[in-house]
Amino acid sequence: MPIVALTSKGQMTIPKKVREALNLRPSEKVIVVVEGDQAIIKPLRGNLLDLGGSIKIPDNDKPIDFRRVREEVKRKVTKGIARKG
Repeated sequence: MPIVALTSKGQMTIPKKVREALNLRPSEKVIVVVEGDQAIIKPLRGNLLDLGGSIKIPDNDKPIDFRRVREEVKRKVTKGIARKG
């Protein structure tokens, strides 16, 4: 099991064995899904449907309004920046 260290900026290098197992190439993007106290790294490829499971679906099973989700994320980021400033 590869072990990595975080830099002072919170960055880490994905070990070569992991990159090879996920078939990751330079400049490709990954998505990090947090489940409890674990983080799962998934290659970000294909289309939006490939992200299945990375966004929690409301209990009522209605389609997700991605515009609303995006606006909510913007508000949370803005609040985080305002707190730091």
